Amino acid sequence: QVQLAESGGGLVQAGGSLRLSCAASGSGFRIIDMGWNRQAPGKERVLVATIRTGGSTVYADSVKGRFTISRDYTKNTVYLQMNSLKPEDTAVYYCYAGLYSGLTYVGRSWGQGTQVTVSS
Repeated sequence: QVQLAESGGGLVQAGGSLRLSCAASGSGFRIIDMGWNRQAPGKERVLVATIRTGGSTVYADSVKGRFTISRDYTKNTVYLQMNSLKPEDTAVYYCYAGLYSGLTYVGRSWGQGTQVTVSS
């Protein structure tokens, strides 16, 4: 199994920045992509950003131009640099890794979540 350890969440004023980190550990699986979702109170969990092997990225429209996802393949770590934060970015952020075993996609491993709170 693969475990994901998140860090970097916290409280920040509107317009500020945070960087989230998520380190994957374990063995027996190939990580095909990594990324971040978020869930605000009373709302569904939605995609924030994802990055695939090879470097291609996808962002939610709400964060384009403000957030940047990156990946350190040596450290098996994905980052989310969040700039120009807005109160509507307040949510629990969950990192994930898409896993393959051989030729079989076995699903996503999820972190426990880290709280990001943006004050007005």
